[in-house]
Amino acid sequence: MPCTLTPITPAIGSTVTIDKASLLDPDVIAELKVALEERGVLVFPRLNASDTEQLALTDAMGGMVNFTRAVPGSDATTPGVYKITLDRKLNSEPDYVLGTFFWHIDGVTIDQPVPKATLLAARALSESGGATEFANLYAAYDGLSEADKRAYEDLRVIHTIEAAVRPVHGVPTPERVARYRAMAAVMEQPLVWTHESGRKSLLLGTHADGIVGMPGAHGRALLTRLQQWAAQPAFVYRHDWTVGDLVVWDNQGLMHRVVPYTDQGRVMHRTAIAGHESPGRPAAEADFERIYQIA
Repeated sequence: MPCTLTPITPAIGSTVTIDKASLLDPDVIAELKVALEERGVLVFPRLNASDTEQLALTDAMGGMVNFTRAVPGSDATTPGVYKITLDRKLNSEPDYVLGTFFWHIDGVTIDQPVPKATLLAARALSESGGATEFANLYAAYDGLSEADKRAYEDLRVIHTIEAAVRPVHGVPTPERVARYRAMAAVMEQPLVWTHESGRKSLLLGTHADGIVGMPGAHGRALLTRLQQWAAQPAFVYRHDWTVGDLVVWDNQGLMHRVVPYTDQGRVMHRTAIAGHESPGRPAAEADFERIYQIA
């Protein structure tokens, strides 16, 4: 077999052992797609894929989407590849990198289909910190009581980029908010995402700013409790990187975050697989304003 998959934990993750020459074999790609759906995270230890090889794998697994083209670090040297780094020579505005210290799903605050999956390759690492954690939102939904599933089924959540970077800046200045709104949207997403496959997952992250129809404090309290539930150890895989590792994860069914680091030399190369499911829509202004009311 050109491809061997070994489970990492019962709920999430598999290690992929493969000869790089077989990476784009159609039978291997088909096997990887199934494994990604079932396991959520695929780890290719020390694959040492070049940008060209990473882009080819991205295309083979579903086609590339670049949803951060306006963000510093995007297409820095290779079209379609986003360099994730605090290096000021590549990233003049690190808000988005610092925001990844907190749980999130890529592309949820953009009015387009949510990217299906993300590929991340380690090019240079920090001396401390920098591991990436993944939380399985399918398993988190499945683990809820039937009463909770019924209670959450029809709830809608407001997602904003301001909320995603609030832990970085506190309250963003009007100038920052204007920049964020130029490249993102205030989106309304379901709390429970029923995927085209029929599977259900929670849709959570720090960008979740409130629940439609609830006062702000009530909605955020529920979202915080659910995020804590989804991030319990049984649902989480933590990847401690080695240079050359490539990790692929189901961006539609997992949230992720990086363990904080300060080293400006850390560089990760990201590509994304296009999705075709759009569970959300731009939020109504009245619903957006409601989540900032006390009661």
